[in-house]
Amino acid sequence: MDFYDVIAKRRSIRGYKSDAVPAEALERIKGAMVLAPSACNRQPLKFVFVTNPDVKKAAAACYSAPWFAEAPVIVLACGDADSAWHRFDGTSSVNIDLGIAMEHMVLAAAAEGLGTCWICAFDTDAMTEACGIESPWKVLAVSPLGFAATEPGKLTRKSNEEFFAEIC
Repeated sequence: MDFYDVIAKRRSIRGYKSDAVPAEALERIKGAMVLAPSACNRQPLKFVFVTNPDVKKAAAACYSAPWFAEAPVIVLACGDADSAWHRFDGTSSVNIDLGIAMEHMVLAAAAEGLGTCWICAFDTDAMTEACGIESPWKVLAVSPLGFAATEPGKLTRKSNEEFFAEIC
């Protein structure tokens, strides 16, 4: 699939089939993720692809949308803020680094015909503990991964005039 077609096709999916994700697709997605750049190449990230029903149930207790645990895989995106590069004001780059790798994941999944939904609306400490993630790692984002149960709705976005500023 053409890169721009993948970008246009990607949607946040909020309903999943129980069909297993092909192992070859998972390996290609992981391969795309590991290629993501990070500040100073620190790579302060770890991703856990959860298929264990007990861990999925624990994650679902921290994010209770009914469709969340339907997917055959839940991806836990973990970061280590201390090992990440830090800006001159001391701010860790871990969220930016993680965001880049997550975007690689959602685009690679779309290229494989799979759905995702990037989620950050949860208590990170509770999710980290519930899923058994050990320090120094912390779950900063999650996403279900699987085949969409239905076709997503029409995508709406701001116009170019609203989205881009004139050069000053």
